[in-house]
Amino acid sequence: MNSIGLKDFWRQTYKTGSPIPVVISIQVCLFVLIYFLDLLFELKFISQSFLQPIVKHLSLPSNFSAFLAQPWSVISSNFVYVQLLNLIFDSLWLYWVGQIFFTFLNKRQFFFVYLSSWLLGSMLYVGFGTLIPPPTDLHLMGGAHPLAAVLAAIVVLVPNYELRLLLFGTVKLKVVAIVYFALEFLFFTIGNRPAAVSYFAVVLFGMAFTYALRSGIDWSTVFQKKQKKPAKMKVVVGNHIPTNRKHRYDLPNQDEIDAILDKISVSGYESLTHHEKETLFRASNSGDKVDG
Repeated sequence: MNSIGLKDFWRQTYKTGSPIPVVISIQVCLFVLIYFLDLLFELKFISQSFLQPIVKHLSLPSNFSAFLAQPWSVISSNFVYVQLLNLIFDSLWLYWVGQIFFTFLNKRQFFFVYLSSWLLGSMLYVGFGTLIPPPTDLHLMGGAHPLAAVLAAIVVLVPNYELRLLLFGTVKLKVVAIVYFALEFLFFTIGNRPAAVSYFAVVLFGMAFTYALRSGIDWSTVFQKKQKKPAKMKVVVGNHIPTNRKHRYDLPNQDEIDAILDKISVSGYESLTHHEKETLFRASNSGDKVDG
């Protein structure tokens, strides 16, 4: 019974193709490992504390020379957390924002926004910290930058999407996003100005992605697999005709999708008819499995 439940959990969590559970799992596991080693030091099982050295070598330095000494930090810094509340907050936000994102857009677009903003924020952080060195040795850690880009992308698409918050009732997504961006930018400005500059830039990047998408330009197509040449026609004998692949004429065209997205930006998601919601859902889940 437990094995069945565990298999279902694994399939529903990690085999959906969404990167969100993987990112959260890595963040949590790294956090536990760092503090487990620190606990061993506190209990005198090891003679040296590894907390500060590990965090410093995995987080992103704010100058180029230090970055060259640990280039892996451009990847590892996204997963490093030293405060439990910060880890919980960012993980929950990533999960909630990701669910909203996948309601309207697809996984390829999420991958593009998340990875591109991650790399863009890292490069700007190191570049700005090198040009205008901060007074102290600063490091960037955590996934706040790509999370901000994903939120910015979806809030431009559906600004009037409604959220039910425990203490505040129903609040529009654009209001929540503005408050969230303002607080994060304020915290970065106080403690890490290169991070504040890069944070502002990735928010603009996420917004620009959606504005381009609404204009008919999907930047995420750089991640799209090249379609193979159509196979030669084959004669199928019998009744075993494959039906698991979708034909392009079964999917909504781009003009129809653009019209629906325009309606959402003006009147909100709740203004859509059942047919329009179904059309948007089929488009977001069509992926690349289209026969042409």
